Amino acid sequence: MDGGARLNVPDRDLSSAHMKVGRAAWAAKYYQTFDREAVLRIAEAVAKAAFDRAAEFAELAVEETGYGVVEHKTIKNRLCTHDLLDHYRDMDLVTPRVDEDRKIIELPKPAGVIFALAPVTNPVATVYYKSILAILSRNAIVLSPHPMAKQSSVAAARAVAEAAEAAGAPSGLIQCVEEPSVPLVEEIMASDKINVIMATGGNMMVRAAYSSGNPALGVGPGNAVAFVDPSAQVDAAAKCLVDSKSFDNSILCTNESICLTLEENFDNVKRALRTAGAHVCNEEDTDRLRSYLWGDKGFNLEAIGKSATWIAERAGIRVSPTAKVLVPVVPKPGQDDLLFKEKLCPVLTLTAAVDFQQAVTFAKHAAKRGAGHSAAFHGNDQTHLVAFSQAMPVYRVVVNAPCSQGAAGFATYLPPSFMIGTGYSGRSSIGENVGPQHLVHWTKIAFGSDVPANLEVVDLSQTTQTPAPTASPMATVPDPSPQTDRNEIRQLILEELRSLKGSL
Repeated sequence: MDGGARLNVPDRDLSSAHMKVGRAAWAAKYYQTFDREAVLRIAEAVAKAAFDRAAEFAELAVEETGYGVVEHKTIKNRLCTHDLLDHYRDMDLVTPRVDEDRKIIELPKPAGVIFALAPVTNPVATVYYKSILAILSRNAIVLSPHPMAKQSSVAAARAVAEAAEAAGAPSGLIQCVEEPSVPLVEEIMASDKINVIMATGGNMMVRAAYSSGNPALGVGPGNAVAFVDPSAQVDAAAKCLVDSKSFDNSILCTNESICLTLEENFDNVKRALRTAGAHVCNEEDTDRLRSYLWGDKGFNLEAIGKSATWIAERAGIRVSPTAKVLVPVVPKPGQDDLLFKEKLCPVLTLTAAVDFQQAVTFAKHAAKRGAGHSAAFHGNDQTHLVAFSQAMPVYRVVVNAPCSQGAAGFATYLPPSFMIGTGYSGRSSIGENVGPQHLVHWTKIAFGSDVPANLEVVDLSQTTQTPAPTASPMATVPDPSPQTDRNEIRQLILEELRSLKGSL
């Protein structure tokens, strides 16, 4: 016997993930024939199931990850159910469009199989959000959670999958990887059965999605600058800042990182922040906080998603037990201070410029660390607002509202989203808040401009069908009909055997 022979033991987690993708491909193929009534029925069922368990999964996520606040995660989870569905309810991504004047017929073509990453910071809300987007766009979705949040993510995915199937969705429409790992995610992202990747998470994983060879919708980090103009109602602005920065312990990438004002307004802003519940640091406290948050290896990860009092205790700063936000003060704006970087914790750096022009210059350069993301403006000077917005390398400027919620569409009329596109500035393929419309492309049937065409007689009913409302999960799986489908099944089985045995 050859002593060099080795048993090829399959990677069970990877094989399982490949099988989920194969199953999703079948579900997507069938689901793309559903009509709009069926799609909305399934979306309603998922929204209700997700809403009903939002608090339960919020508690599970905080317990599992140690990040954030249960009450605030519950709010985020619920916002990604009925509110999200209501925002897109009237967006028809199912029915063909007919433009008789331009003699164009448009047929919706869903992507197919979505591979969606869910971050540790907002695990359940992201599962809810991406699942509903997939349902509304008639796509199947395979979710891959962060390893630190896999328990809560898998539980949430299972709940919405069961609700979808009970409402008539095909089995396998929503699935979740139980044991994620970096090698597994990288291999699945490169699979030719994946049609689009929704990448939310760290920079390295987003870049890996873009380099996978498959289309990807990715997002980048934030570093939002909030400018408090002298025209602002300073007490209202301070309340917005503290409420936003303390929301879920500032785990959202849309949270304000820097509070910028003018020297003439500096003392007023400090007073208002204290009144709103912030601890404004003196010079010694600021130095201690900087030292705690940044060490030789970069930002101190243990501070992410922790409360202001928790961080203050470890940094050696005495604060009131009711302190919601820590405000280190850097008197002069400049790019070399570490406190001007993104902080996913309730620490808001305060600084003041000598005039508006210096403020805009500093804000513009500081925001490049979160290029394409978000900024906030507090005030009533429209000239300053437009000048600030024009100069900033961002695609969302929230006015007189909390940036954490506002940029994500939950305190403004922007689309509700847990994927904040950072566009060209942030090296992303999309600069909007991602919605279901980004998961559907349209085939355009265009008649010659000088050729007569009667579009009224074109039969478009064959593009969709109405499944039985009470269909069971197994009943919705398409039966293999003729030889073509049998061959496809055979090919699928062979591919899965190869993944288990190495080769045939």
